[in-house]
Amino acid sequence: MELRKDPITSSWVVVGHREDTCETSGGCPFCPPKVDAKPVLLRLPAQGPWQVAVIPHPDPLYRVEGDPNRRADGIFDMMRPVGADEIVIETPDHERKFEDLSEDQILRVTEAWAERIQDLKRDLRFKYVSVFKNYGALAGQDGSHAHSEVTATIFVPRRILYELRAAREWYREKERCVFCDIVKQEERQGKRIVDTQGEYVALCPYASRVPYEIWVMDRKHSYLFEVPRPGANRRHLAVLLQRVLRRLRQVAPAYHLVVHTSPNTNHPKGEVSSYWKTIMDDYHWHIEILPIVETRSKSYSIKEVYFNALMPEEAAERLRQLDPKS
Repeated sequence: MELRKDPITSSWVVVGHREDTCETSGGCPFCPPKVDAKPVLLRLPAQGPWQVAVIPHPDPLYRVEGDPNRRADGIFDMMRPVGADEIVIETPDHERKFEDLSEDQILRVTEAWAERIQDLKRDLRFKYVSVFKNYGALAGQDGSHAHSEVTATIFVPRRILYELRAAREWYREKERCVFCDIVKQEERQGKRIVDTQGEYVALCPYASRVPYEIWVMDRKHSYLFEVPRPGANRRHLAVLLQRVLRRLRQVAPAYHLVVHTSPNTNHPKGEVSSYWKTIMDDYHWHIEILPIVETRSKSYSIKEVYFNALMPEEAAERLRQLDPKS
């Protein structure tokens, strides 16, 4: 596999073949005791039988070893996919889905995400660390055992760069965080709020890209998901995630979940260097959940302009009416 850069959008694309290694004839590789025979990067709790385990991906998109060897291919740029690719096994129980885990267990999973982000950011080669979860066949889930993935890259994903630029411009003009402004207005209006718990809020974005899109956000400003702000109660986040996903499964068979946090500001240069002066004030971590309710999306038929047939206000109202315990 290799990384190729689109000269028009400046986005990097991984090209090449990847095996589906999450289901084998020998059984699920994410079930005990097979996991115990692997190099485990993190186990929670640290002592006794693990409840959450993090292992290297058996067929990674990105590899820690080697040099990127960035080079030209005519007018194009390419490089080796240097980085990290890890699997977060969310439970030892093969039959349990993420939203059916206990609040304590979901909290452990979010703690594992945070610990791995922090650890990977210590490698100064990595500019960004992503956490994502693909659930359901339509979302491209590999295997049926509940898991998520952590990747570290030597570039900042295009979507994050868009967010950084927009947040910086908003802050430059208003000296306020745009994400904080969104949360305040959404709570004041109430039309697109799905659920709240403690200092966390779940809402359908004003310009939702797909039906039932949900963002989970901290009401108070915090730019790093991996470092809880003083006074934050992450158990409330776990409770809210559980309720939101239990609602979503009643309307969608699949979803993508992505944690958006600040890039690695320890990196000495690169795309984020010009944002360092205000990034602590202008950026705001959040979790984006994009359900898949149709096998065919009209978004791509109109040149990547998103088309959403369901008004976010109506989506939020429908979701509020659903039983979060189902």
